[in-house]
Amino acid sequence: MPLLRFRVYWEEDDQVYRDIEIRANQSFLDLHSAILKAYEFDGKHTASFYESNDRWQRGRELNSEVLVNKKDAPALSMTKTPVSALVAKPDQKFVYVYDPAKHWTFQVELIGVSKEEDPKRTYPFVLRREGIGPSQYGIKGVNEDKMLEVEEKYDLGADEMAEGFGNEGEEGSSEESYGEEAAGGDDY
Repeated sequence: MPLLRFRVYWEEDDQVYRDIEIRANQSFLDLHSAILKAYEFDGKHTASFYESNDRWQRGRELNSEVLVNKKDAPALSMTKTPVSALVAKPDQKFVYVYDPAKHWTFQVELIGVSKEEDPKRTYPFVLRREGIGPSQYGIKGVNEDKMLEVEEKYDLGADEMAEGFGNEGEEGSSEESYGEEAAGGDDY
């Protein structure tokens, strides 16, 4: 079974992307779930894929709420449509919009096709994560244990301050005194 590798860019910053491998016979609903997982979104809202051209203009829609593909329907079903059914060219593009109220928009581009599956992986599989993704509901939560670990690692007590750091820029520091003495004396 061929694997399709998609790069999913966050529209706001093309340095933020996720590479996802998916079997050709898996549905757009599977790809939708993989994108949500890769960007740590909750999946509580509707979403749509749009076929796209090279300028990211939206074409035919696949919607998460449409359950059955119907002839002349305004949108196809993510559940019923396999990804390979809409991959017509080697650099096929889609626009993915999650949560119509917030308009989280991602650009999805086919970047590779592979013939061999890795038996140790469950597909769809997030192959690569680049950049810090957007936070669905504001600032991403900070893991308190990790924060404490970092604070302990870099905790500088009074002893370390005296040994490793100078008082540059503070009034009455030894450097200022030295500078004044050196300027006024010819004892060298």
